[in-house]
Amino acid sequence: MPDTIIKSAADTAGLAISYDDVAGAAERIAGVAHRTPVLTSRTADTLTGGELLFKCENFQRTGAFKIRGAYNAIARFTPVQRAVGVVAYSSGNHAQAIALAASMLRVKATIVMPQDAPASKLAATRGYGADVVLYDRYAEPPDAAVARVLEDRGGIFIPPFDHPHVMAGQGTVAKELIEEVLAGGVQGGGAPLDLLVVPTSGGGLLAGCAVAAKTLNPGCRVIGIEPEAGNDAQQSLRSGSIVRIEPPKTIADGAQSRNVGQLTFTVMQRLVDDIDTVTDDQLVDAMRFFASRMKMLVEPTGCLAAAAVLSGKIDVRGKRVGIVVTGGNVDLGRFASLVAG
Repeated sequence: MPDTIIKSAADTAGLAISYDDVAGAAERIAGVAHRTPVLTSRTADTLTGGELLFKCENFQRTGAFKIRGAYNAIARFTPVQRAVGVVAYSSGNHAQAIALAASMLRVKATIVMPQDAPASKLAATRGYGADVVLYDRYAEPPDAAVARVLEDRGGIFIPPFDHPHVMAGQGTVAKELIEEVLAGGVQGGGAPLDLLVVPTSGGGLLAGCAVAAKTLNPGCRVIGIEPEAGNDAQQSLRSGSIVRIEPPKTIADGAQSRNVGQLTFTVMQRLVDDIDTVTDDQLVDAMRFFASRMKMLVEPTGCLAAAAVLSGKIDVRGKRVGIVVTGGNVDLGRFASLVAG
């Protein structure tokens, strides 16, 4: 879709990315990342009193939004960088995205992953052609494991969130959603969003989406959602400095980061209105809702934003609300045990 939406320049001076970076990423990933659907649910609207618009990245390539930032970052490698390969760490979705993007761009990929990462994510990462190195996330931070790999093998490191090209790529999620909303491609005609709710871990997606939303839909409030057991982003935003925590115990395996990034936090301070949390039980309720009412398989992390709205943690009565559903990569046995409990 042409970028014809009337924009109001968000205050991104001094930040790691601007809206132009997001727009450039959108051009770079066109034809690679899917333009995922925006779905609605009368049941969800009745339950919450709002008009909910779900941006469904569970239908994205690799099953999550991460291909956007991964491909944008590797596509910008110089010939020398392509020759030495890419190194990344991830519990799964960034791992799969880097592996696939590297394969498409013919770049060698080495991925550091926690030993307890979901089996489906480990298998998919290897299946895309990456070499996987395992580490114990509860015994050491991932950067220590990455440092060993870089020393032993070399490579260009792409972190899962604190990287401008990754952040810009992830921002295309909100760019697409808001373009479709304002163009009248979903229910409610071309009315703008009142609120955008985004799952949050290290802040790459939240930061990128905030830049896009505050530019394309300036009156839209942006709220990040993270697990209650791992509310480092909430603590950081409210205290004014980055708070580091121990690895949180939560079923949202994609949101177990110990702290937000330096680059993402600066954007969050400037453009994010608030960060809230949900419990694991609320995540399971959202998983059940998606499966029973919308016939979608969504992983726990992918349900963070939806859980906050569907549970009533965020009051959306009378509001037009964009909700980012980040992914659907969950082992089927694990999914069944959670929703049947």
